[in-house]
Amino acid sequence: MNLAFWRRNKEGQPKKKKSAIREWFDAAIFAIIAATLIRTFIFEAYTIPTPSMEKTLLVNDFLFVSKISYGPRVPMTPLAVPFTHHTLPFTRYSKAYSEAVQWKYRRLPGFSDVERYDVVVFNFPEGDTVALEQQEQSYYQLVRNNGRENVWAQNHVTSRPVDKRENYIKRCMAIPGDTLSIRDGVVFINGSQAPIPPESERRYIVTTSGEQLNPVRLDELNMDTNPMGGEFEAGRFLYDLTPGVANLLKTWPVVKGVEPFVNPSKQLLSVFPHDTAHYKWTEHNFGPLYIPKKGVTVQLDSTNIAFYDRIISVYEGNTLEGKNGQFYINGKPSSSYTFKMNYYWMMGDNRDNSLDSRFWGFVPEDHIVGKAWLIWMSYGHGSIRWNRLFKTIK
Repeated sequence: MNLAFWRRNKEGQPKKKKSAIREWFDAAIFAIIAATLIRTFIFEAYTIPTPSMEKTLLVNDFLFVSKISYGPRVPMTPLAVPFTHHTLPFTRYSKAYSEAVQWKYRRLPGFSDVERYDVVVFNFPEGDTVALEQQEQSYYQLVRNNGRENVWAQNHVTSRPVDKRENYIKRCMAIPGDTLSIRDGVVFINGSQAPIPPESERRYIVTTSGEQLNPVRLDELNMDTNPMGGEFEAGRFLYDLTPGVANLLKTWPVVKGVEPFVNPSKQLLSVFPHDTAHYKWTEHNFGPLYIPKKGVTVQLDSTNIAFYDRIISVYEGNTLEGKNGQFYINGKPSSSYTFKMNYYWMMGDNRDNSLDSRFWGFVPEDHIVGKAWLIWMSYGHGSIRWNRLFKTIK
C-alpha cells in the first residue's frame, strides 16, 4: 500500500520546468542537427570566389546548391565539426574533421544524372594533396613547376579525403562516353559545336585607331574597364568580353577589328595530360579526348597512359607500375583497364580566366557535390546587385 501511495504522489506531481539555459541548449542542438541534415542532403549555400564563371556567375554571388538534383552524397568523412569544410575557422593548419572513420562512396537517388551544360559544384580532383601556404595553386602543378623537394621544403603539405577537398564550380561540357575537342577556343562534343553560354566570356584582341576603349562605356556594359596586360601591340588590346559585347564593339567608330585570342604556343606543360612528348595541346587547341564511362574498357599503352594513370591509381584506388614496357595493376600484368566510375569534363564560362579540366583532367562521379540552382544574394561595387537576386542558374 505504501508503494502504491508513493507512485500516485509521484505521477501527480508537475514536471520540473527546464531552466532557460537548458531550453537554449536543447534548441541549439536541434538547430545544429536540422541544419546539418539540410546542408548534407538537400541544399547548401555557396559563394562564388573567383571570376572563372563570369559573366554567368559573378564574384560574390551567393548560391544555393541543390544536393537532391543528382542525389545527395552520403558523407564519406562523417566525423567533422558542424558548418565547416576542411579547416577550423581562424586557423591555417587545423583540420575540421577526423579520418578515424571513412565510409565508401554512396549516393542516394536523385532527380537526374549530371547533364551536359549543367553548372555543377564538385570537389577539386587534384585536391587530395595540398600545399597549405599556396592553396590557390594545385599541388601537382607546383611540383611540375618547382620540383617536389622545393615544394615540400617551403610548405606544409597535407592530404585530404574526397569530400573535404576544395569546392569548385564549373559548367559540365562533356559527360561519360563523350569525345571532346577544342579548336581555336571553341568546344566540340562528339564532332558538333557545343552551345556557347550567352553570358560567357573569352579573350578578344580589340584593334583600335590607337587608344584603348572608353572605360566609362565599358563599365556601363558591366565589363572590365582595363585591357588585360595593357597594349601588347600598337593599337591592339586584350579584353575579356561576352559574345554580345564583342559584336557591339565592332560598331564603335574607334574599333577597327575584334577577333578571338588564341594562344600561339605550340605546347603548354600545364595542360592536361602533361605529356608534351605525345600531345602538343594548348588550352585553345585540345583533343580529341574520350571521357571515361563506367564499365568501358580501354587498351593501355605509352601514348595514352597519361590520360588514365590518375584514374587507375588515385580515383579508383589501384596500384599502377610500369616495368620494361609492361603495365602492372595491383601487381598483375595488364594491357587494358575497365573504368569503375563515370567521369565528367568541367570548364569555366570565362574560358581564358579559368583553371578547369583543361589543366587537371577528369572529374570523378564521387567528387560531384550538387547542381548550382539559385542566386539568393549578390554583392558588388559596394552595394547589393538587386537584378541578380533569386535568379535561377542556367
